Amino acid sequence: MLRHMRSLRTWASGPRLVVVAVALALLGTATPAASQVAERADDQPAAPDWRQGNLAQGWIDQKLGRMSLEEKVGQLFMTYAYGETADTDAPGDVSRNQSAHGVDNAQQLIEKYHLGGMIYFAWSNNVNNPHQIAGLSNGVQRVAMDQPSGLPLLISTDQEQGIVVRVGAPATQFPGNMALGAGRSTQDAQTAARITGQELRALGINQNFAPVADVNVNALNPVIGVRSFGEDPTLAAALTAAQTRGYQQRDGVSATAKHFPGHGDTDVDSHFGFPVINHTREEWERLDAPPFRAAAAAGIDAIMTAHIQVPALDPSGDPATLSRPIMTGLLRNEMGYDGVVVTDSLGMAGVREKYGDDRVPVLALQAGVDMLLMPPNIDVAYNAVLNAVRDGELTERRIEKSVARILRLKFYRGLARDPYADPSKIDSIVGTPQHLAVAEQVTERTTTLIANDAGLLPLDQGSRNVLVTGWGVATTRTIGDHFADRGAAADVYSTGASPSDTAISNAVAKAEASDLVVVTSMNAWGAGNARQRTLVKQLVATGTPVIVLGVRDPYDIAYFTEAETYLATYSYTAIGLETAVKVIFGEVSPSGKLPVTIPVAGDPDTPLYPYGHGLSY
Repeated sequence: MLRHMRSLRTWASGPRLVVVAVALALLGTATPAASQVAERADDQPAAPDWRQGNLAQGWIDQKLGRMSLEEKVGQLFMTYAYGETADTDAPGDVSRNQSAHGVDNAQQLIEKYHLGGMIYFAWSNNVNNPHQIAGLSNGVQRVAMDQPSGLPLLISTDQEQGIVVRVGAPATQFPGNMALGAGRSTQDAQTAARITGQELRALGINQNFAPVADVNVNALNPVIGVRSFGEDPTLAAALTAAQTRGYQQRDGVSATAKHFPGHGDTDVDSHFGFPVINHTREEWERLDAPPFRAAAAAGIDAIMTAHIQVPALDPSGDPATLSRPIMTGLLRNEMGYDGVVVTDSLGMAGVREKYGDDRVPVLALQAGVDMLLMPPNIDVAYNAVLNAVRDGELTERRIEKSVARILRLKFYRGLARDPYADPSKIDSIVGTPQHLAVAEQVTERTTTLIANDAGLLPLDQGSRNVLVTGWGVATTRTIGDHFADRGAAADVYSTGASPSDTAISNAVAKAEASDLVVVTSMNAWGAGNARQRTLVKQLVATGTPVIVLGVRDPYDIAYFTEAETYLATYSYTAIGLETAVKVIFGEVSPSGKLPVTIPVAGDPDTPLYPYGHGLSY
């Protein structure tokens, strides 16, 4: 259970120590009541025993003994390739793989750099449908297994659910973290992760960069927000541990808690800048650390770093990703974590601001990181590490330590035995009616009714003219379709993230001719989206009843104080929108409770709606 904590850091240290570790693990799992064990038995990986430990160490030693330095360094890198298959490129007049990596396809990328892993995205043309994804996974695995080292790939993606989804329908779509936080159910969180992990594994994806373990205590956080379980460290820790167990079931994937040491209190996006977290050490222990400690205690396979500066943890000014006091001193030594530590993308501004692209991978390894994700130039990064070893700045023993962790993860995730997807099983696992029904049930426990001041909700079904407007072409259309299914005449008019004067005037004219307005908002608190506030104000001024749906951050309501009816869905997934309409019509009673405090606009210290607020029928 505590497999990556210091007391169990002995899987790779010989049979005697492995037996001690297993004994401790078994003692740790003996405490829950028998009923709890029975409920969770099928969702947890089998406890490692000394035979598995010996097999793992034997496999690791065998592989390391046969690998060249070039192959060992390659195992430290994970990046992307364009194309639907291992030997194709993305459509276009110019080779995208040549532009990005100097190769023609994924096959050549793996062969040239001996990669330890690949990551899939929609923009790289990797995730178009289940059978294509499985074909790509099997193709890149065959290339990797045909190399002299014969090592399977870690194949990763960011299937956080909610607003961050790489594999779309027909794969089952669950609400994201903040919605699960509103639902307050560890069982729902674990179930969502279990099903997500099963479906990813059926596609040949064996690692998920989830769950987000950041505690979102800043309402103006531009990068985390609803990706977090909420502002309560205890709730975030419980749900992080539950999702770790869910993802890492026997036929699941490696989970990855992110972004250590905690990205929840920033108003800067590390993709574009270098955030500074000014928590004291005591505040970090109380606010940021609990979910990561819970993930480690649950045996999480990997932890992802954050490109943030935390002066209380390291006053050097270095990003956490490159900080030895944080990665080794805190995460490795103090917390005792010995699983794989993977960087966030090395192409992000937060890690590139202080050092050049040739220094970042070397410094990350010196800090204590194992795996280097998406360097902006794979050739520069790969050769920088090779040269650092040849010049004595890094030792080969240091490289082998990280490679051993990566190989251990691969072994215990079953990749040494069989890294391939079975295409014949995809349709019986991915997006099944049973999985979709569970997702619907989970989602129905998350929608939060924040305001119903005029008692407008629930509505009666029947004939009425409804204007559905606001952010999102697909979002507004989906809502309009659900209203039409219930007998309404729905006029759908999307106005975008920053509606023009003309769009607002058109929406107002339509509202005046309607019986009801449903308007969607998405990050209306952001400066670039302030025109959404103008839209809502003018719609309310028409006198037509208005329902505001916050389809991302719930904080928008602070800027719509004139709105009397407001629901938070925490995402714009199809199932989340359908559930919101069910709530509007009283088919489902809202039961979600705010997992964050909503402060008064412009006054972060004054609550408008407290943590735990949520209305019901």
